Amino acid sequence: MRVFLGTLVAILTALPIQAHAQEVTGRASVIDGDTIEIQGNRIRFDGIDAPEARQRCEDASGKFYRCGKVSADALDAFLAKSRPTSCKITGKSWDRLVGTCRRSDGADVNRWMVQQGHAIDWPKYSRGRYAADQRQAQARRKGLWAGRFEWPCVVRGAKCE
Repeated sequence: MRVFLGTLVAILTALPIQAHAQEVTGRASVIDGDTIEIQGNRIRFDGIDAPEARQRCEDASGKFYRCGKVSADALDAFLAKSRPTSCKITGKSWDRLVGTCRRSDGADVNRWMVQQGHAIDWPKYSRGRYAADQRQAQARRKGLWAGRFEWPCVVRGAKCE
């Protein structure tokens, strides 16, 4: 009987977490270029990496600018055009959920950030899912690709591979 009750408690305790972890939908607040918050849940975009808030990059003329702020501001404007945002949760990293997100009109937020050059494809996690989008952004010299920048993972002091 004890084993049964213990098992039952464990199952019932896990149910809300599993149901909650599948998808999160609501009005998104932008934390930075690859992290949003919806209903108190911090969600990091799966497979991409955006400049850090403190990060500075060079534009095409060699002038420094706050590329992390530009990335976050672009994300905020993009999300504001079609609310709410829905994120399919694919995992967890540190204190955040990890997911792929869409606006209410169906636009893929993760992909858009890479297409516009506001984030990079992070092969370590994407397995190249956004590589073609990144090549197009590079060819068009969009966003980060218009000038020079350090990979965000390098700025954070993390391993990029």
